[in-house]
Amino acid sequence: MSDLSRPPLPRIISIANQKGGVGKTTTSINLAAALVEQGCRVLLVDLDPQGNASTGLGVETDDRNYSTYDLLLDDVKLSDVLMKTEIDGLWLSPATTDLSSADMELVSSEKRSFLLHDALRQPEIDQYALDYILIDCPPSLSLLTVNAMVASQSVLVPLQAEFFALEGLSQLMLTIREVRQSANKDLRIEGIVLTMYDVRNNLSQQVEADARATLGELVFRTMIPRNVRVSEAPSHAQPVLTYDGNSRGAVAYRALGQELLARHDAAKRKG
Repeated sequence: MSDLSRPPLPRIISIANQKGGVGKTTTSINLAAALVEQGCRVLLVDLDPQGNASTGLGVETDDRNYSTYDLLLDDVKLSDVLMKTEIDGLWLSPATTDLSSADMELVSSEKRSFLLHDALRQPEIDQYALDYILIDCPPSLSLLTVNAMVASQSVLVPLQAEFFALEGLSQLMLTIREVRQSANKDLRIEGIVLTMYDVRNNLSQQVEADARATLGELVFRTMIPRNVRVSEAPSHAQPVLTYDGNSRGAVAYRALGQELLARHDAAKRKG
């Protein structure tokens, strides 16, 4: 039973694809920044042991006193883990390599699939007045990814515009279905966003056509182009929206944030 004295929970979205190199972390960072630009208050949970989302937001490894690992497996207060970023309105739950061993440690826990769900719903989260929580998942269908899906209302899937792109989706969709049946009946697919899209490339156009024919309205209208500024921004520890806000990549991620908000507004009106 929900606590009516508490404010509404933020919308929680996992950003997942078991295939590496599809723009998952880049999408997590830049979608978070785009939502903040639209006036939202956002928490980005770095659930990838590589910690690239943390680095990409300017948080050095030595500054990560506590991490998402501690949120999952140790009795650490939420306020001790969450860090402010250089972007006003954007918080980070950083990752460290400790997460590499989390899967093995989670296996022995009775609530192994619900640890992140419970951590993100503790009353202390209310003080941040968040609108969105985005979870950057590891490039695998591990217990960490299952934790993210159990904690989330939806899953956003970055899909690289390349050969065999759609074939890799089947296992992810199966995992989402299994989580829906066993632990989170309300989990849904937020949408598919095509990344590294090259309008001059016939293959990119064919992947787009196949994705839209197969998945219909699940595919966002906005596509993220292959853009050097998007690639450069992480080395400057910034989202592309702050690194070069007029670049094609920044314009695309800004549009993706606006499209996501428009979808949610439309769903609220229907509801």
